[in-house]
Amino acid sequence: NLIGRIIFGLYFVYNGFNHFRHAGGMAGYAASKKVPSPKIAVYVSGALLFLGGLGIVFNIYWQISILLIVIFLVPTTIFMHDFWKETNPESRSSQQIAFLKNVALIGAALLVI
Repeated sequence: NLIGRIIFGLYFVYNGFNHFRHAGGMAGYAASKKVPSPKIAVYVSGALLFLGGLGIVFNIYWQISILLIVIFLVPTTIFMHDFWKETNPESRSSQQIAFLKNVALIGAALLVI
């Protein structure tokens, strides 16, 4: 349980950190998906991931931490990984993998509650 929680939480801490580290590139991708204020959205989503992940790792405010992760994952999964709109088979496959990974992460997060 402890090791699983740490691994699960660090996944989100790492990805949240990367939102800040690669904000420019991520904002460009977000803009291509028609996200309003893409740079701000990247920073906000990075904060959700980072803070949610830290809460999971350190087992503090874990219910709020899980909520932060789910608040990030649900819209991201639906709007950023909309594989059904892709016409290129490689892009479609890549987006479908990301979509399904996020669905699995949502399921895992809900298991913790």
